[in-house]
Amino acid sequence: MTILVDRAVWPGKGRAAGRRWAHLVSDVSYVELHAFAEMLGAPRRGFERDHYDIPETLVPVAIWLGAVPVPAREIVARLYATGLRRPKHGPRRAERT
Repeated sequence: MTILVDRAVWPGKGRAAGRRWAHLVSDVSYVELHAFAEMLGAPRRGFERDHYDIPETLVPVAIWLGAVPVPAREIVARLYATGLRRPKHGPRRAERT
């Protein structure tokens, strides 16, 4: 299992304004990512295309549960390398299990 998390530097929008957010991804499968997010207590509504947005308060918990802290660039690179990156526009790729 390889779950990755970046630093919480992304500003929230709307109701989440004033909070900082991080990205949580798997470089194995979406199934693994959803299972980890559930264990973390991240709601499914936090899933966006190929990652979860998690508040900065959950980052230390994610790391404690085994997520590996990495720079944001590495998250994107790993998603592309494993074929799990889903672009904002265009056809969706089949989910890997």
